[in-house]
This record gives sequence, C-alpha cells and structure tokens, in this order.
Amino acid sequence: MAELSGGSEAVAVALWPPGEAPPAFQYSPDSVAGADGEIDPTEVTFPGCPCRSSSCVAPECPCLRRGHSSPRAGPAREHGQPFSRPVFECNSLCGCGEECQNRLVQRGLRLRLQVFRTPRKGWGLRALEPVPRGAFVCEYAGEVLGFAEARRRIRAQAPQEPNYIMALREHLHDGRVLETFVDPTRVGNVGRFLNHSCEPNLVMVPVRVDSMVPKLALFAAVDIAAGEELSFDYSGRFHNLPEASREQKPPEEENSLRKPCYCGSRTCASFLPCDSSLFSTPESSP
Repeated sequence: MAELSGGSEAVAVALWPPGEAPPAFQYSPDSVAGADGEIDPTEVTFPGCPCRSSSCVAPECPCLRRGHSSPRAGPAREHGQPFSRPVFECNSLCGCGEECQNRLVQRGLRLRLQVFRTPRKGWGLRALEPVPRGAFVCEYAGEVLGFAEARRRIRAQAPQEPNYIMALREHLHDGRVLETFVDPTRVGNVGRFLNHSCEPNLVMVPVRVDSMVPKLALFAAVDIAAGEELSFDYSGRFHNLPEASREQKPPEEENSLRKPCYCGSRTCASFLPCDSSLFSTPESSP
C-alpha cells in the first residue's frame, strides 16, 4: 500500500485508492517557519522544568503549573467558565524523561490513518483502527505565518483553489486575543487532509511545548470506529460555548467567496466557515 509521509512519521500514512495521490507537497510532521520568516515554531523559549522523576506531577512541575497537561478527553474547562485552561507539555530542556506523561502531542502520530479520495470533498482522512474518545489523533502542521502573509496568500487564491490556512484565535480572560496562522499548502502533514464537518468527531486544542507558538493538536471528541472519516469544525464553534466563540458573520458581498459544505450532517450550515478578516483590505484591518 502506498505511503504518504515518506517514512517521516513513526506510523505509516496509507493512501487510497491505489495508483492515485494528492497534488505534491512537502511532508513535514511538525510545523515550520513560514516563508515570511516572522515566526519560528521550533525556537525554544520556555525554560525546562527541574523535575528528575520519570513523570512530572502537579503542582511540583513548573510546566504543569502553567496550565493543564495535554487533555485525554478534550479541552479542559473549569465548571461554569467560558474559557479553557491553557495546555503545556514538558519540553526539550526539561529534566524529566522522554516517558513523562506530560509528553503526548510532541511524540507525533501513533494511530494508523489513511488519506483517501472522497466522492465530493476531494481528499479526506479516516482512521484504520478504533479511536477512543480523548485520544490524540494528529497535529495540523504547516508553515506558521504572520497575519500579513496569511492574508496575502488568501487574497491571492483563485475561488476554485482549496484553502488550507487555519486561523486560530485564543480569547484570553483579560480581553486579549492570540492569533496563530498555519498554512499546510506547501509544507504540511496528514492534518491538511481533514475535512470540515458541522458535527465533527475531532476537536482542536492548542498545545504549547517549547514556546508560545502552539501546536494545533486534534483529539477525538467521541469514540471513533475504524473506517470512519475524521473531521473537525474549521470555525471551532461546535465544541465552544457560545460566549467563547466569536467568529464574525461575513458581509453579504463576501458570500460569493464561501465554499459549499458537503458534510451531510443534520445541522449542516451549507457553507464552509469563512474568516472575513483575512479578506479585508489592509486599511480596514486591525
């Protein structure tokens, strides 16, 4: 069976059907600095923990004191609160061992997945084995861009071209917003083949390891059967509380830029989510 990652993943990424392959791109298991050179996701800026045990525990570990460890059952949110606590893993400077339980997303792909041709949505991704709720599935990796370069690429795309750029916005309790833009169009991993669904089986969680640049980690939101297509909500609304989701409704004149949604769910919104800020002119952008 054909393999997509070129041996760069610990687990082979299968392709289906035989003899077909998606358009060429550079496979990278991890995110890389974008062509604009504005952000380097590989830079280590967090100090390591002094823990010498085989696995770190809270509250002794400084990494865990920053927030939660990688969730095994979706994003951790305090009861009755609209915000999730941040997620931090131990990093390359930490004194704990590689077997520390606070190292999950950084270990990369561990599930058998298959990139396959769908009837209407182009290429998609499915599990070749059962995936329990809360399991880490894969990262959405690619070039990490600044806002200006992300907007330039979006505006340069033809309407018929697929858009892979992910805009992650984290709303802090004090009103600040952290933005991360990841584009796996040219350089990316298996996550670029995940399709949108209005009723997804995955949830995206920003996980920080070496710096404030997060890994866009995808976890199983429900138990997933072998052979089932994997999907997530590109807008993040499905797994957010209403007050924590602030996607702006695009102006009517931008509806022509929106692509139809073929997820087939009962609550399908008919169109894929659209980030109107990336289509705005520089003068009207914040």
